[in-house]
Amino acid sequence: MVHLDDMALFVEVVKLRSFRRAADSLGMPNSTLSRRIGGLEKAIGLRLLHRTTRKIELTEAGQVYYERCKRIVDEARLAHEQLGDMLAQPSGVLRASFPVDFATTYLAPLIAGFAELYPGISFDFDLTPRRVDLVSEPFDIAIRIGPQADSGLIARRLALLTPWLYASPGYLRRHGTPGRPEDLAGHECLGFARGMQWALESPARTVDVTVESRFRLNSPGMIRRLAVLDQGIVRMPEEIVADELADGRLVRILPEWRGRPTPVYALTETRLLPAKTQRFIDFLRDRLPNG
Repeated sequence: MVHLDDMALFVEVVKLRSFRRAADSLGMPNSTLSRRIGGLEKAIGLRLLHRTTRKIELTEAGQVYYERCKRIVDEARLAHEQLGDMLAQPSGVLRASFPVDFATTYLAPLIAGFAELYPGISFDFDLTPRRVDLVSEPFDIAIRIGPQADSGLIARRLALLTPWLYASPGYLRRHGTPGRPEDLAGHECLGFARGMQWALESPARTVDVTVESRFRLNSPGMIRRLAVLDQGIVRMPEEIVADELADGRLVRILPEWRGRPTPVYALTETRLLPAKTQRFIDFLRDRLPNG
């Protein structure tokens, strides 16, 4: 069987009209190059080169073979160069699924920067918390928050979000400021369920506090909004409430205590990714918080 590598070696020998110069150009021993060309001639069943001590010349069959091989080798080299360009500036449609609030809070400014960096990529985003099927649905990537069940998908950790405790000044004026984690049991605590266990950590110890809420919500954005409206205490990553902290609508409480960090994963069907998807994952991983 004739290999493309051997065809490329043959083309180089003919172009330089010398085994020695071709071997130097290719960075391989002259004897190895000569043996490979001999093996190529044997595989074809025809002599391609007339060898003398002073020069080499193409046989008639060698001339025909060289013209064909040169086009093939040039095409292969061009394909590699074009693939290199695709890696440097990937293109195509990136189809992704994101949780709504995470996308609007964390990803929107990063996506804008990524789009500017890679103008050849267009985007098709589905904002939903549901579990998508990356095999049957046309997504390149899904981003999900929290531990992931064993599904056969490839999970790459993008970020680690650390939640802290916040409340509005109005809420604290009306209900007082908790001085220790156990005090949270007597406060309105906003979260995803009415009865919740909040795991909190300090440099000295870890506690699990049972907290209650009149509200049951599935939207971090709505939880944050209710906290600003004096409805309770929230446990969220600082990045989500950065604007509210900056203008004083929320303040941190129990500042030495934090929630357990929550991982954020990029889920893909396979480890072998198109350049556009790999660049997107790398871009997010470099810019999202990690603890």
